[in-house]
Amino acid sequence: MCDQALSLSDIAGSRLPLIEHAPAATVIVDAEGRIQLVNAQTEHLFGYYREELIGKPVELLIPARYHSRHVGERRSYYTDPRVRPMGVGLELYGLRKNGSEFPVEISLSPVVTRDGTFVASAIRDVTERKAFERQLQELNAELETANRAKDDFLASMSHELRTPLNAIIGFTGTLLMKLPGPLNDEQERQLGIVQSSARHLLSLINDILDLAKIESGKMELHFETVPVKEVVKDVAASLAALASEKGLEFTSSVSEDGESAVTDRRALRQILLNLTNNAIKYTENGSVRVDVRGITWNDRPAIVVRVIDTGVGIRPEDRQRLFEAFEQLEPLHTRRSEGTGLGLYLCRNLATRLGGALKMTSEYGSGSTFTLFLPKVH
Repeated sequence: MCDQALSLSDIAGSRLPLIEHAPAATVIVDAEGRIQLVNAQTEHLFGYYREELIGKPVELLIPARYHSRHVGERRSYYTDPRVRPMGVGLELYGLRKNGSEFPVEISLSPVVTRDGTFVASAIRDVTERKAFERQLQELNAELETANRAKDDFLASMSHELRTPLNAIIGFTGTLLMKLPGPLNDEQERQLGIVQSSARHLLSLINDILDLAKIESGKMELHFETVPVKEVVKDVAASLAALASEKGLEFTSSVSEDGESAVTDRRALRQILLNLTNNAIKYTENGSVRVDVRGITWNDRPAIVVRVIDTGVGIRPEDRQRLFEAFEQLEPLHTRRSEGTGLGLYLCRNLATRLGGALKMTSEYGSGSTFTLFLPKVH
């Protein structure tokens, strides 16, 4: 707002640097909408000399289709003259002397002088910004189309890949059980390799499909009262043979106050399976233990699941990236186990979606403990 000691002619005659050299085109009009003052940027932006604008209706700088609406808005501004943007939510356009239009953004301010109150319009050309916004919209539309195509592809692949793999695993299991007839040692060994490889491939496919679902927000969870003790027992049964092959002591325990929780059974099983499988995978000697009990967490009844191993542990410098997608801490040429590096990333994401949290403590060379906190009631 200008000093009231000045008149508009004083302002125009002095060409105040603040107005004259402002980065935005500045147009000052009177209550009748006639232009009283413009700055150098106005000449540059609209292509007029200032002498061509002074005394002319400000609508000269606006496309004809907006004239009637602008007159009404200009008059209503004088009922509440204050600093504010013009036409919030509307697409505004300026009109150059050569007849070309361009998108603008306008801020209005009252100018109080000895001659009365005038309105100053700060006008900015937003052509580049609008072009950038259009590009973003087009890219977003393309991305949405690509995401839909990806989702359709993943839904199809989920069935197309899992179905034959499940058949391979099933029929291999039947052969290994020797139901169709006896096998010699070499046949049994080769079928064991087929079965192990198929299970590994199915695990990789499941991890990748689950990652896609989580990142697209399409992972569906079904909350119900889950017998945690049964889930732990199921996971232990699935991995007991793997632990036995390595000569590890594998135990599990569930206290009475940790036997159930309202959660998603499949997600809980996947978290426990991944954590326990990792513990066995990276433990060469000693033991792996799964321990579940009830606690109070964040002032709510919860269960805590600890998977404790006596394995190699994790170096302090590696802990920061432990839960990142596709991260594997062992170099490729020294890696002792296969995998996508998605297991812990998926576990932490699933834990969060279940309303819980997944944490880790480790001492390099002495083992690790992964701790899942899970509310008992969703």
